[in-house]
Amino acid sequence: MRMTTTGTPLVSDLAEHLVGSEIIRIAGEINARIAKGEKIHNLTIGDFSPAVFPLPDRFCTLIQQAYGEGLSNYPPANGLTELREALSAYIKHGQGLSVGADDILVAGGARPLIYATYMAVVNPGERVVFPTPSWNNNHYAYLLGAEKVEVETRQDNRFLPTADELRPHLPGAALLALCSPLNPTGTSYTHAQLEAICDLVLEENDRRRGQKPLYVMYDQIYHELLLGDARHVDPVSIRPNMRPFTIHVDGLSKSLAATGVRVGWAFGPAEVLRKMAAILGHMGAWAPKPEQMATARFIGEPAYQEAVQLHRSMVAERVHGYHEGFQRLKQEGYPVDSIPSQGAIYLSVRIDIRGRTTAGGKVLKDAADVTYYLIGEAGVGIVPFFAFGAGRDSDWFRLSVGTTHMAMVPQVITGIRKAIDRLG
Repeated sequence: MRMTTTGTPLVSDLAEHLVGSEIIRIAGEINARIAKGEKIHNLTIGDFSPAVFPLPDRFCTLIQQAYGEGLSNYPPANGLTELREALSAYIKHGQGLSVGADDILVAGGARPLIYATYMAVVNPGERVVFPTPSWNNNHYAYLLGAEKVEVETRQDNRFLPTADELRPHLPGAALLALCSPLNPTGTSYTHAQLEAICDLVLEENDRRRGQKPLYVMYDQIYHELLLGDARHVDPVSIRPNMRPFTIHVDGLSKSLAATGVRVGWAFGPAEVLRKMAAILGHMGAWAPKPEQMATARFIGEPAYQEAVQLHRSMVAERVHGYHEGFQRLKQEGYPVDSIPSQGAIYLSVRIDIRGRTTAGGKVLKDAADVTYYLIGEAGVGIVPFFAFGAGRDSDWFRLSVGTTHMAMVPQVITGIRKAIDRLG
């Protein structure tokens, strides 16, 4: 970092102390090694390889059609009317919630909407409560100057926070950030689990009558990718009285492997949504107009549900394949484990080799050492839970299946087996 002649940074204090994404850093180092000829299976980024998970042909056609119609100027600040009306019908059909088009905000993916939620309901110095591990809440809290309250979760609860764990932290808090299915764990709330949390929020807000309430940001970006018998639940469907306090965040980036298309939406209290729209208007974080129009036309078609169903089955096949592979290793006596995925594109895997010594005499002291050992010796890149707020002594990792051809699954499992075999 360049400094002034008096020894102070040339950038703001916020920029100087901002910590970059650990996930992006690890993935970047892996890609650099791949470019030099190393064979590494990169299972880090929560993204998709278009060669494995292509966009639906019908969606591509509709996007190109919208560009051909000349829809290349600015969209309305809160999103195209056609899209918001289509989303209103989609939400009603999928979640049974009546949400008017004027209570929906469209943006360039879920990220701007999450950031706008923070900015709209949290003042600097106020507390934000979120579980660890979870994605990026620590960074959003930092950017806003909020006090972060990280609630450590446990394996026996599938790394989801319980009402009892959250209870002591909610009095006086500004925001409770929840996600289901959860990034990074691939686990999701049951009706009873989320109901208990909603009741806590309602009790807290009953005590705050006439004061600024406790809001819940409910990130459900992966809800179309629930797997097996898991069923999506949301706060307002469980407790209608949660409607004034809940901001839902959603989008199609994960349901259609459309991370580069950048169409996300939020719905919730009208006053909060208006403020979020004003914030995003100053940022210019709009979804492109042709992609908005294509989404409006596609999301109500049978082809949309057919595409999601195909996508979901491909994800399920991959996470199940990895889970079976890790369970075979566990049965063979290897120090590994995995939690069956209930949704998203992730599998939580445990690789308990900290403290072991490599053939070169290096002791694997923490999760970072384990991560780079697996990259070098197993040819496998996965993300340690410390990238999501857990401690560096955690033995748990996120495995993302978005780049996985099915032929890769046995190669990954074999690579991990051989890497563990090489340890002292």
